[in-house]
Amino acid sequence: MIRSLTSFAARRRWLTIAVWAVLGIALSLLGQSLMFKATDSQPGDFLPKGYDSAAALSIAEDEFGEKPDANAATVLVARADGGKLTGADRERIAAITAELRERRIEAPKPEMPLMEDHSQRPDFGPGATAPDGTFQLLTVSLTGNMNDPALQEVYRDVRDTAVDEFGQAGLRAGFTGGIASTADTVEAGEHREALIAGLTMGLIVLLNVLVFRSVLAALLPLIACTLIGGVAMGAVAGTAVLFDIPLDASVPSLISVILLGIGIDYFLFLLFRFREELRAHPERSAREAAAVTAGKVGGAITSAGLTIVAAFATLGVASFGQFRVLGPSIAVSVLVMLLASLTLMPALLAVTGQRMFWPSKAWRVERSGGVAARLGDSVTRHPVRYILASLALLGALTAGAAGVRMSYDMPEQDRTDAVRVSEEIGRAMPAGATDPHTVYVKGDGPLEKGAVDALAGALGKTEGVGQVLPAAYDEDGSAARIGVVLKVASDTSEARDLVSGPVRAAVAEHEPNGAEAHITGTAAVYADISEAVDKDLRLVFPIAAALIALILFLLLRSVVAPLVLLVAVGLGFAATLGAATLVFQHGLDRAGVTFTLPLVLFLFVVALGTDYNILISDRIREEMAAGRRVTVRAAVAKAVRHTAPAITTAGVVLAGSFASLIANPANQEVGFSTALGILLSALVLSLVLVPALAVVFGRGMWWPSKRRPAEVVETERVPVGVGAGR
Repeated sequence: MIRSLTSFAARRRWLTIAVWAVLGIALSLLGQSLMFKATDSQPGDFLPKGYDSAAALSIAEDEFGEKPDANAATVLVARADGGKLTGADRERIAAITAELRERRIEAPKPEMPLMEDHSQRPDFGPGATAPDGTFQLLTVSLTGNMNDPALQEVYRDVRDTAVDEFGQAGLRAGFTGGIASTADTVEAGEHREALIAGLTMGLIVLLNVLVFRSVLAALLPLIACTLIGGVAMGAVAGTAVLFDIPLDASVPSLISVILLGIGIDYFLFLLFRFREELRAHPERSAREAAAVTAGKVGGAITSAGLTIVAAFATLGVASFGQFRVLGPSIAVSVLVMLLASLTLMPALLAVTGQRMFWPSKAWRVERSGGVAARLGDSVTRHPVRYILASLALLGALTAGAAGVRMSYDMPEQDRTDAVRVSEEIGRAMPAGATDPHTVYVKGDGPLEKGAVDALAGALGKTEGVGQVLPAAYDEDGSAARIGVVLKVASDTSEARDLVSGPVRAAVAEHEPNGAEAHITGTAAVYADISEAVDKDLRLVFPIAAALIALILFLLLRSVVAPLVLLVAVGLGFAATLGAATLVFQHGLDRAGVTFTLPLVLFLFVVALGTDYNILISDRIREEMAAGRRVTVRAAVAKAVRHTAPAITTAGVVLAGSFASLIANPANQEVGFSTALGILLSALVLSLVLVPALAVVFGRGMWWPSKRRPAEVVETERVPVGVGAGR
């Protein structure tokens, strides 16, 4: 089936390219129009209803009409001269707040028909006053996805308008928390992100130029992967909106990084083999060479792609909604890239032919020596030495994982205006004042106010709670909400321990009879998320490992080889986690590694890193099946010689794509760890450990498969109709 598909794409090359071009343009526009409508920026919305914070959010929405996509920010208003607020100042603050509440802010005109119009009136409300009387806090809420640039523009208009209005009254205003922090962070990192994206693209182009000495071979993979990424983004966003499935806000960026990385990988696998075919059979037409190339590499690419799909699709069984939608979204995107690798890429090779490597002519003659050839010869002569060296390196890195702790602290932020305003509030009020928590109480009928007041009193006496606001009731008195301000910042591990321990214990102990009480807020939500993630890790890991093993078994038709590859990638995973622990927990003295890092590493390092193991293993098997006179050492040496350049280039490109994430403080651990893990997978596991083990195991590595030499001849055949014309 794979051979038929790739042959058709090579034969109908212009039709294939035209179809992908139309899909790319149409779905790219669709994705840009719908992506922010499809994503949800509130982590708490992804928790199952059984969790405490999720139950609280449900009461807030049902009984108090709070919108699930409301984005709150805290506003600090103080005298411009730094003095204490007077009675007249408070009156002016109240008057300006009322005026701002009635003013409609017009959003930028949507660039595309399906984009949302975020024009709205900001919901301003009163807040607490500093104990020393130097400032008053207000709240403001905007409806929409806080990651949508259009909504961020609305926020900036609200902020600038408020600053001007208060400034004319001799007051100054500052914004922090929620959408204020998000918009400031985006603004601060805008130029940095553009620079990193440019450097990543430049790295890919530069590496391909150095390897192929060709402009077309450097640019065409990048253009093709960008086009395919647009198709995937549109498919994911359209499906999410059609079936009303909210996506996590990280989906667009992750899809872009993953598809760029694996797309370039698969294109490079094809390019190196295509060059090899043209060199070995110069008499063949471009269509013939493209069809044969895709037929030989297509099986390995398909298995590699399906491995990634299986790993991410496994997240569909997770209880945490962010994982449950993230996994299938990336799985669908990878399927799109896989289909393109088997159709669009062979079609491009069939059209360009030898022109793909212009102006270089050196590619026509294969070098007899070179680093790859020397590596293959050395590994096959001293396999045990290389196995021990690889295990020593991986073992040393793995030892770093001793004492690893999971950290639930929020990542470091840029020094923005929102951060400075938060610090100013924290110097005069409890640290949690800018991000308060709320206890929601719901009864079957009207609540007994004495019982609700008793709950509020108990919360006020709880150690770690800085302030408790008076209870507010809904219209019929059957529900109440109590504001809770912590003494510690809400985005710290101390806050999560406080909420999940003493605060929730106080809520449970003083819950009014016949009513339910739940707490929500940043610390409460992340405390529940950590519990959900712990459960999901224990479920997802074994299922994903079993699916990857099944795919490897079907590809390699062996029992031993899949086990060897699984053990290899397992060692790579452990070594990468150990290295991350050494750098961030021990080296930088952080509380631990990000709690999602083990899952991220498992998915990216194990799933993506397996690509290179599959490519080298498939080539070793092919060389061993070339004839009974071919020795194991000769087959492995030849496989390394031919695949090492492709794996090295692809690994460096993919690692570079993930390394670009390091520039963002929020993604430093993920960027460093995935880049290192991919380099270990490519350079240590695939080019050293797996080939050395293949030499030691010999033909027994492929037991019980007994592939006949004739099957290799079959892969050289040109499908009917492909060879017509040049």
